[in-house]
Amino acid sequence: MNKNKVYIETYGCQMNLADTEIVLGILQNNGYSVTNNSDAADVILVNTCSIRENAEQRIYGRLGNFKAIKDQKPDLIVGVLGCMAERLRSDLVDRKKIVDVVVGPDEYRRLPELIDVAFNGDKGIGVKLSKTETYDDIIPHREDGLQAWISVMRGCDKFCTFCVVPFTRGRERSRSMDSVIEEVKQLAARGFKEVTLLGQNVNSYNDEDSASAGDFADLLAACAQVDSSVRIRFTTSHPQDLSDKLLYTISEHSNICNYIHLPVQSGSNRILELMNRTYTIEHYLQLVEKARKIIPGVSFSTDIISGFPTETFEDHIMTLDVMRAVRYDGAFMFKYSPREGTKAFRMEDDVSEETKTKRLQEIINLQQQISFELNQELIGKEEVVLIEGFSKKSDKFLSGRTDTNKVVIVPVDNKIKPGDYIKVKIHRATSATLFGDFSGLVNLVQESLSLIG
Repeated sequence: MNKNKVYIETYGCQMNLADTEIVLGILQNNGYSVTNNSDAADVILVNTCSIRENAEQRIYGRLGNFKAIKDQKPDLIVGVLGCMAERLRSDLVDRKKIVDVVVGPDEYRRLPELIDVAFNGDKGIGVKLSKTETYDDIIPHREDGLQAWISVMRGCDKFCTFCVVPFTRGRERSRSMDSVIEEVKQLAARGFKEVTLLGQNVNSYNDEDSASAGDFADLLAACAQVDSSVRIRFTTSHPQDLSDKLLYTISEHSNICNYIHLPVQSGSNRILELMNRTYTIEHYLQLVEKARKIIPGVSFSTDIISGFPTETFEDHIMTLDVMRAVRYDGAFMFKYSPREGTKAFRMEDDVSEETKTKRLQEIINLQQQISFELNQELIGKEEVVLIEGFSKKSDKFLSGRTDTNKVVIVPVDNKIKPGDYIKVKIHRATSATLFGDFSGLVNLVQESLSLIG
């Protein structure tokens, strides 16, 4: 039987994308090839996200589609990986009988073995969480490109009351600094121009054991020093652990992006305490102010949850007030949805769906207004942009990003190719996009040397 072709779909965050690359690395080491056509596959895998209810519903719908393929092709193996695996194992395997393989985030090494179990007629299930697994030695499978994501740590110890991550991904553990730096070196040698270091809370990164032991600021600096033409980003930060050392590290390296994703979740201290967020709004605002002094031109984005249990109109107004105070460049904004297994699930979900929707829309409207105003301030200014390729809407335009993570559109020019850093003079802006004209190529290495000089 030919069981060598695997098709995989990924849902959710960048962490899941990085996990998919690890999975493909493991499978390729075991003789599998990757196909982009689900009809041609012998194994279909869905890498899942359990953070919000609507993500799970989308995945259930997709599994229904794959079940239809399986009805026509009985030897097909369908598997679920990632955050949904452990949480919904019995539903997926026993009740709905949709899947043959269920593998959690810490058991990907066993995937080839578990697929073999499924091909032999049993269910391949591996959902144990680990206190040590980091996949340090696995070389992820990456197509050539400009941007890459590297998981530098796994799990989370924060136990926010609304979040399933500690239960689906386990406790915090960090990769060795040496292994991360080596991966950045390999990516730079392949021509990648932007690397994002990932962790549920990257500020908690701590390598205590290897020769290059250090904290997240040390790791960030070491990655930046690999190749000054490679931009370094990171996500996500927890306000409790954002250190002065980290802020100074960002300011001291020209290729560490002046962009911090700093989830606030709510503007109300009462709600933050119910969420177990372990900081106050006063502390949060002091952090933002300090970052702006240390890192000129720093850009902030955030996460906001609308309608957490017991949230009042006054709590909601406090969230809008924080948005006005910080003036985020962007935000991920969601209605609260109870997740089984979390502490908040046991709280009464007492904010009506109508109220959640109304408050969320007010948050979205305010953020769009702030983003628009901030972008208008850039008209007439020059921005350094990493060109990624053609814009989504037209092959007459190229698209790229500033180091503050703003999308910039410029007309096609035969002097520009993907991977180039260019200067762009901005002449128009919406809330989401900057438009400008090419005004010259940029050598980040020379710029870095001039800063050092």
